Amino acid sequence: MILPIFPLTLLTIALVSIWYYQRTANDIYRVLSAIIAIVCLIWGFAIAHWSVHLLSLVLLYKFNTVSFNSADSGN
Repeated sequence: MILPIFPLTLLTIALVSIWYYQRTANDIYRVLSAIIAIVCLIWGFAIAHWSVHLLSLVLLYKFNTVSFNSADSGN
C-alpha cells in the first residue's frame, strides 16, 4: 500500500518547481524546474486516489484556463 503522504510530497515538489520556474531567469534552471514539475505532477496523479482525480477534474472545469506565467494571463 502506498502511503497517502507520497502523492502529496510529489505535488509539493511540483508546486515548488513551478514557483521556481516563475522566479528564475536562467534558461537551464527554467527547463529543469519545468521538467521536474511535469514529472512530479504525472507521477503524483498516477498513484493518487480516484477522489483526487475527480477533485482535479472539477477544479479544471471551474478554471477554464490554467496559466503558469503572469504574462499569459494579461495582468
